[in-house]
Amino acid sequence: MTRKILIVEDDAAAAAYLAKGLSEAGFAVETAANGRDGLFLASEGIFDAMIVDRMLPGLDGLSMIGAVRAAGLRTPAIILSALGTVDDRVDGLHAGGDDYLVKPFSFAELLARIEALLRREERAAAEVQTTKLVVGDLEIDLLGRTVSRQGRAIPLGTREFNLLEFLARNAGQVITRTMMIEKIWNYHFDPGSNVVDVHMSRLRRKIEEGFATPILHTVRGAGYKLSPDP
Repeated sequence: MTRKILIVEDDAAAAAYLAKGLSEAGFAVETAANGRDGLFLASEGIFDAMIVDRMLPGLDGLSMIGAVRAAGLRTPAIILSALGTVDDRVDGLHAGGDDYLVKPFSFAELLARIEALLRREERAAAEVQTTKLVVGDLEIDLLGRTVSRQGRAIPLGTREFNLLEFLARNAGQVITRTMMIEKIWNYHFDPGSNVVDVHMSRLRRKIEEGFATPILHTVRGAGYKLSPDP
């Protein structure tokens, strides 16, 4: 499906240049020459991303993005501006921008930033849509925060559930202790402790006890892997 980009830029030559480049990159493009027209188009909620000049007639770019956010639309927005101080960038991000690119810039960099924003949105959408994780005969209900295996309910504590969810989202991959520390504990304990191994031992006992096949594997010298296969 073709992704749609809205360009809000009062410099006609700059807008035409961006529209041409993005069209050649496979995007469907619409343009607006002032903030009010940009807000009207953006409010339709049909765009995958917006490129908004900061200094616009009628309604400036930051105010336009703020109005879009106030309307509940989360369309990713890249702000273009000749103002490039740290305070300028911070103001842009606080206004609701997702990225800030200082003029002059290369089109290649702008395209890379757009693609990065779109990938981030796609990942976020996929995570929202995913309400269940299934690994072999193990099922995790993310909304109800419940776990079952072969239809049998397995009660888990909050930390155990978070660990299992992390492992399930990366099923089949080796997850190191350091990765677990960063994700689950955020370094808020002594890295030299055995807290990860203790929690993993408890988790393994709960999800494997009474079942014929193991599903949580220790990869010696590396970490752990959740998989129906060894």
